[in-house]
Amino acid sequence: MADAHAKPHHDYHLVNPSPWPLVGSCFAFLTALGLILSMHAHEMALGRFGLPLLGIGIAGVLYVMASWWMDVVHEAETGDHTRVVQISLRYGMILFIASEVMFFVAWFWAFFDASLFTNEAIEYGRVAFTGGVWPPKGTEVLDPLNLPLLNTLILLTSGATVTWAHHALLHNDRDGLKAGLTLTILLGLSFTCVQGWEYAHAPFAFKNSIYGATFFMATGFHGVHVIIGTIFLIVCLVRAQAGQFKPEQHLGFEFAAWYWHFVDVVWLFLFCCIYVWGSWGATIEGATG
Repeated sequence: MADAHAKPHHDYHLVNPSPWPLVGSCFAFLTALGLILSMHAHEMALGRFGLPLLGIGIAGVLYVMASWWMDVVHEAETGDHTRVVQISLRYGMILFIASEVMFFVAWFWAFFDASLFTNEAIEYGRVAFTGGVWPPKGTEVLDPLNLPLLNTLILLTSGATVTWAHHALLHNDRDGLKAGLTLTILLGLSFTCVQGWEYAHAPFAFKNSIYGATFFMATGFHGVHVIIGTIFLIVCLVRAQAGQFKPEQHLGFEFAAWYWHFVDVVWLFLFCCIYVWGSWGATIEGATG
């Protein structure tokens, strides 16, 4: 008699029943509820429960993310991710990155709308803030050839090191894979530290400044994506140390590399548009004369 629990012989993966969608939804609801209550802590009787609920919700979401991804890794290691399934997963990652592209399009749109239409008659409030020019009158900006250029070189180098790691994996060079991942992670951490220093010493603020608002929203969200990508690569390094990933099957690492290259490309646009073009003609921080 055939084993009733034997895996069916086909190329498709029928996902096992999982508690994580329901549990994740509950914790996401707690996060949203806690955030709302914490914003109205002084206006609602239940406001004092906002921060505790927010903390529980965030911790729960992180737990669900880790557990769910561990299940996906287990599926990959046990052979559930056939070539057909891998194609579907690649489509999913491509659509995710496409949605991230649209996310950044919104921030670029906000920046270009503010910078290209500074003296529109219908935008009389904007004219009052900008003086009809961009960067706004009296705004001192960062030198694009200082820390921003350094961070550009750091990210471009990190793109080369993650490609090296991928090439090493394809040739079953485990040492090269680990070395490339380690260097990429260190470069990602360096980028974050440099940008943190830049933010701490920026000559403009987020509030009461249309330049500061568009600058920090675009570059800040990119910085968050760099942190997420760095965590993604750290997980890949841990898995590589555990002997996972094969030349013929390494979707986890492949998706991390795609994501990191996406982060690189977005930064190139940020550097060229916001740091270089967006500061053209303005007073550079620390400049004399």
